[in-house]
Amino acid sequence: MTTRACQRAFTLIEVLVALFVVALGMGALMATLTSAADTTSRLREKSFAEWVALNRISELRLRGTPPGIGKSTGDVDFAGDKWHWTQDVLDPGIAGIRRIDVSVAHAVKDGGKEPVTIAMATGFLGLAVAPASGIEPDWSLWSLSGVAGGTGAPPPTPATPANGTPATPSPAGPVAQ
Repeated sequence: MTTRACQRAFTLIEVLVALFVVALGMGALMATLTSAADTTSRLREKSFAEWVALNRISELRLRGTPPGIGKSTGDVDFAGDKWHWTQDVLDPGIAGIRRIDVSVAHAVKDGGKEPVTIAMATGFLGLAVAPASGIEPDWSLWSLSGVAGGTGAPPPTPATPANGTPATPSPAGPVAQ
């Protein structure tokens, strides 16, 4: 072998060091991908649990009768999974208001451990809200007498002369006759 051929080739040590560096990089890449997949799965699970909690609060709001103060539990199937919710209806000390705390976990399988709460939601329910009557209120300013200059009468309309065509004001002001 000539001296020139030895200078162009890699030694075995250099090749092993290069392979070690590539292996470290691949290991770090695999750890990052695994972490991203776990995070995506966890966020999906948490989003579904929050939806279950918010749906439970909406069901209580839409029900005709207000819920009683106390705790209750139940199970629901949602997004291909079985979820266990626990709701706590509290009196926050404000007349006509109820506080609803809902926590959600995966439903316990037979002989399983106590479920771990995945998500919680809090909502408030007004007891003084009347059921919908189908009548739309008039919120215009002139219907509210005494508010923002309202008189209780509709706004004035332009005067209509005897010929039936509405009068249009002149930009220069009134015309002398």
